[in-house]
Amino acid sequence: MSLANDHPGAAPPEGLAIATELPDILKARKPRTGFIGFLRRHPTIAIGGALLLVLIFIAVFAPYLGTVDPSALSPARRTRAPSAQYWFGTDMLGRDIYSRVLYGTRVSLIVGFAVAFFASLGGLAIGLIAGYVRWLDSLVMRVMDSLMSIPPILLAVSLMAITRGSVGNVILAITVAEIPRVSRLVRGVVLSLREQPYVDGAIASGTRTPMIILRHILPNTLAPMTVQATYICGSAMIVEAILSFIGAGTPPNIPSWGNIMAEGRALWQVKPFIVFFPAAFLSVTVLAVNLMGDGLRDMLDPRQAKGV
Repeated sequence: MSLANDHPGAAPPEGLAIATELPDILKARKPRTGFIGFLRRHPTIAIGGALLLVLIFIAVFAPYLGTVDPSALSPARRTRAPSAQYWFGTDMLGRDIYSRVLYGTRVSLIVGFAVAFFASLGGLAIGLIAGYVRWLDSLVMRVMDSLMSIPPILLAVSLMAITRGSVGNVILAITVAEIPRVSRLVRGVVLSLREQPYVDGAIASGTRTPMIILRHILPNTLAPMTVQATYICGSAMIVEAILSFIGAGTPPNIPSWGNIMAEGRALWQVKPFIVFFPAAFLSVTVLAVNLMGDGLRDMLDPRQAKGV
């Protein structure tokens, strides 16, 4: 203990000097908290989430946003340019493109969210079993590798060829194409987790395999799975638009963005607005989902976080 601390007013002994306190050169930074702090720390999540909320609002309240029946035909008003009456113009059959694009938001969001959920659920189950149960690993992953050798769009087209066009079948076809990629990601995480000391301790204490997977392995796979689910969602929207564009997806009477672009491609050079508006909405939606994925990756993985 120092003499200065014990007797603040006492003089130092001979031969000793007390150093003066150094001034604070760097001011202490206050941690940013609250909503503003979150926006500054994770701007990509904020931007992507805001865009996604706007699109969800459009999908839910499409009937109340100045739309008309998206399937109503009016041949006398076909291929009208955008105007105050028809904000996005009309197509070859006189249907209001604005209404069709807004209703098409429902199809894309339903397909994207449904595929992300079911592919994540199926891939998670397969990846957990294949990664932890060693004797099943080779068998299960060879089946997944054989499915991964087929491009997702070709696999989806082949599955749609044996079924009739509907939103449910499109979701099923894209989900089957995405499950192998999710299962391989989860398997890689499980292979590293099963060698951890706490897993060895659980085995030594007699904990059964299902409980080890649920208590110790599953919680540690949720963070990478959440990030992967956002990319699956965006990819599923693009694949759905491609399937509808080539006539292998949703039926033509359903106003999806792919169907609208497919119907307007013949007039692209003279009436580009028919293709432009659904393509712009598709791009913004995929961008919003990908921004969410990038932001979640930075937030959940400290090594990727900015400023670390």
